[in-house]
Amino acid sequence: MSVPPGTDPSDGDEFGRLRLLSCNIVAGASVGRYSDYVTRSWLPHPGKRANLDALARSIEDFDVVGLQEADAGTLRSGFVNQTQYIAESAGFPYWSHQPNRRVSRLAQSANGLISRIEPSEVIDHPLPGRIPGRGALLARFGAGADALTVVISHLSLGPEARMRQLGFIAELLADAPHAVLMGDLNCAADSAELRELYRRTSLTPPLAPPPTFPSWRPRRAIDHILVSESLQIDSLWTLPQAFSDHLPVAASVTLPRGLLRELRRAA
Repeated sequence: MSVPPGTDPSDGDEFGRLRLLSCNIVAGASVGRYSDYVTRSWLPHPGKRANLDALARSIEDFDVVGLQEADAGTLRSGFVNQTQYIAESAGFPYWSHQPNRRVSRLAQSANGLISRIEPSEVIDHPLPGRIPGRGALLARFGAGADALTVVISHLSLGPEARMRQLGFIAELLADAPHAVLMGDLNCAADSAELRELYRRTSLTPPLAPPPTFPSWRPRRAIDHILVSESLQIDSLWTLPQAFSDHLPVAASVTLPRGLLRELRRAA
């Protein structure tokens, strides 16, 4: 069983501790060096299905999973919707995806949501940027003041574009007391653009974000799970197995009582 260090999985109620995971899967490519981007990520590759199967086995103990760069079902994935495939292989009852930038019939990247809890609503939001094709997938669990709002996103490489995109996300989360933002944010937790996000929302910076990129020699912490101050991250870690050029980042989160009751109703 994949559990955070020092955590007893039998502790607490069923939803007393929420396990979250985020991973940029680069269309299922197992990337172990920079040259693999050309030979594996943009072309059909026989190892992609096995890599997705391994990822599905690794997420079985999580409650909510966010994917970035999951192929929406084009040539490079063998016309497989990878979010759906991983969800069904891991036995998750709920999934949704947000197709973004499309390159003919060759490729279309998507943000993906995989969950054991039924969301009350899922909304696709396109993000601002000079080049269109980035998005934020928003899922709400429960209703009212004690609902949980989760946003999954893959931000741009440039800091100016990220500032605009995080400004948009800040508006989405401004009134959400219980919020999670997870994804490939392409910046450090103490970057200027994320500091502005913390200022405008209830999200708080992680204490010790683990490095996630590149997966074969991780040096940069650019994949994040950020939670609001009403939630408590008990442990933040990366999975040891690399399924792409990013290591999956995981968190165990303790929920406040009101949110816990709301998620029980949603279940």
